[in-house]
Amino acid sequence: MPATFSHAPIGATLALLALLWLVAKLGGELAIRLRLPAVTGELGAGIALGSLARLSPWFPAIATDPAMDLLGTLGIVVLMFAVGLESTVPQMVKVGFASLRVALLGVAAPMGAGLLAAWLLLPTGRPVLVDLFIGACLCATSIGISAQVLQAHSAARSPEGRVIVGAAVIDDVLGLLVLVGISGAVAAAGGGAMDWGRLGGSLALALGFLAVALTLGRYVTPHLFRLASRFRSEQVLLPLALAFAFLLAWLGSLAGLALIVGAYAAGLILEPAHVQILEERELHRLEQLVQPLVVVLSPLFFVVMGARIDPAGLLDPRMLGFTLALAALGVAGKLVAGLAAGRQLDGWRVGWGMVPRGEVGLIFVAAGSQLRLGGQPLLSPELQAGIVAALLLTTVAGPLGLGWALRRR
Repeated sequence: MPATFSHAPIGATLALLALLWLVAKLGGELAIRLRLPAVTGELGAGIALGSLARLSPWFPAIATDPAMDLLGTLGIVVLMFAVGLESTVPQMVKVGFASLRVALLGVAAPMGAGLLAAWLLLPTGRPVLVDLFIGACLCATSIGISAQVLQAHSAARSPEGRVIVGAAVIDDVLGLLVLVGISGAVAAAGGGAMDWGRLGGSLALALGFLAVALTLGRYVTPHLFRLASRFRSEQVLLPLALAFAFLLAWLGSLAGLALIVGAYAAGLILEPAHVQILEERELHRLEQLVQPLVVVLSPLFFVVMGARIDPAGLLDPRMLGFTLALAALGVAGKLVAGLAAGRQLDGWRVGWGMVPRGEVGLIFVAAGSQLRLGGQPLLSPELQAGIVAALLLTTVAGPLGLGWALRRR
């Protein structure tokens, strides 16, 4: 990083923040004028900034800046908390079976599609575990991107919106199971033993956290906020609600889940009746207090995520066909999963809402780059570039398709 950005860390962070907010709004405005979701422009702005940093050492490396990573993480955590506030546990239970069906098929179909693309388009002679991991990268769903589109269309409270979010949460648990399972298989193939105890323990811990949070949390939070209503200080509701969301996000990470799952669970637990006294005293609903934070912080997440993607993988002619096929099959697999939502729901909306992989898929690729099989990386640099490029295409296609599905009658 150049001296201008390194000699004064606080000033550099402020300058980067100004840059990110500016390009996020410019990218979002351009996307809206092209009749695209604003989040698409924010992702594109991030890709442009990341490319400039790779081309010039004088341009700040946003993708690797710790401060930007922290602020981007805060953005997605606050966004998922806000999405959770728009639903309640009883409402989610009503679409629970539909979410489970969509999640199960949304893992099985894309993974099979990824195996098919690897088998047909990649050279022979590689271990089957490589194909399995490629398929696993298509299992994930990045609910943060779909949540932004749902909020923009005021559809987060719709039955389809709740099914999408619920299925994505289940996807996170199933994706954890797949990732741990393949990692154990790679360890066994490398001479180690399959750690079935770790596999079962990780899944049990993740499921246990969700069960405890959604049951015990509903009984604890009314007493907590009733006690807080006795505080004489003003503006208690928002800080206490954010503390609750961040605490559950941290506890969820200890259980092996993504931070966004715990944040969403916190919003789901905080039903309107739990915070009614504080809302009446402060003359604002909790959703209204959280929304400005979403507007400020969530664009940072999408710009930083875009900056981490290197589009050079799309220019490699050897991987271009594989990348396009992987992206197309990945989209098709999630659209097929949307049909499992049931006749009373719009399967196109649900399917397109499950398409974006985003940061969740990139986490899978990062994990695969650290696994070694026979002394070699499980995923070669070329494969990593091709998979990341395919995930980028699904990340862009998802909000486009979901926006179209929400506009159609």
